[in-house]
Amino acid sequence: MTTAWHCAGRSLATLIFSAIAVCAFAQTPEAEYKPEVGQSGKDVVWVPSPQELVDRMLDMAKVTSRDFVMDLGSGDGRTVITAAKRGARALGVEYNPDMVALSRGNAARAGVSDKASFVEADIFKSDLSRATVITLFLLTELNLKLRPAILSLKPGTRVVSNTFRMGEWEPDETAELGCDSYCTAYLWIVPARVEGRWKTPQGELTLKQEFQKISGTLKSGNVAAPISRGGLRGDQISFLAAGAEYRGRVNGNTIEGTVKTAGKSDGWKATR
Repeated sequence: MTTAWHCAGRSLATLIFSAIAVCAFAQTPEAEYKPEVGQSGKDVVWVPSPQELVDRMLDMAKVTSRDFVMDLGSGDGRTVITAAKRGARALGVEYNPDMVALSRGNAARAGVSDKASFVEADIFKSDLSRATVITLFLLTELNLKLRPAILSLKPGTRVVSNTFRMGEWEPDETAELGCDSYCTAYLWIVPARVEGRWKTPQGELTLKQEFQKISGTLKSGNVAAPISRGGLRGDQISFLAAGAEYRGRVNGNTIEGTVKTAGKSDGWKATR
């Protein structure tokens, strides 16, 4: 009798211990995903941007709480989280679901989940229209593939890239940190689309455009003066013609601004 109860007690104890062990194992959290530098991705291998460069890129883009930042290929989320810490709403687009989960955890730990969000998506199939700032750390050929979509965005949208450029679209600003690798930041500002013929009260303004650079002629009566030092910074246009300095704002099919000549300033307008 004693032996039977002893054996039963041992069996019961074994069952209880086993149940506790199973529950403890079930409640043990899975190890957090840890990406490796150089690991393969859909379009590029993963290399994190140095935090100092992330800060510089966002400084160049003048990110504030009024911005909506989109980071294309957001990796571990550091650029999105940094933008969110500045008060901006920020969205990371990342193809790797493990990276997306890691980024959400990083945002939660940084206390910015209300402003920083992440989606698992293809950057080339994503809607960029909400962005006021786009950040990139992609290869040049991928930047070029994105370029048509970027150029179609609202004039004044800022684009900053770590290391890689946009082909013949020259950056508006460049910053060098002076470190060993991935230490250059480029800024582009999406220019208004102004190429074509514009009517003015005095005649006609004909513009040719190559990204943010413009050339052409300003015709008044029978005299056509060539344009020099023409440029665009978002929707702001400026050029010299016939000894006068023209500045204005492009709003769709209208340009309005001021013209200065011989110390005198007047208004000017052109439409198409």
